[in-house]
Amino acid sequence: MAHYRAPDSKREQFRRYLEKTGVVDSLTSVLVALYEQPDKPNNALEFVKQHLNSAGQSSADSEALQQEVIDLRQRNACLVEENKELKSRLNEPEDGASTEN
Repeated sequence: MAHYRAPDSKREQFRRYLEKTGVVDSLTSVLVALYEQPDKPNNALEFVKQHLNSAGQSSADSEALQQEVIDLRQRNACLVEENKELKSRLNEPEDGASTEN
């Protein structure tokens, strides 16, 4: 005996939420891209992850993040150099220093 179940209002609200926020469109476009691949990837989940990540970012976001990475790498290099310098100065014996406590 088959039971008819009325649409759950929470489910319906969630479905509308996903449609409204563009999740359904993003998933659909990624799945279509996967379907249209002539050579299907061995790891379909990884394909979906990569394409979902790239779909969510604009080129301006990517450029800003790339510039931030460059700036942080430069700052890191400066801090590493400063750290080396400070360590070497710390390890050098002080000339003419008195040992007063």
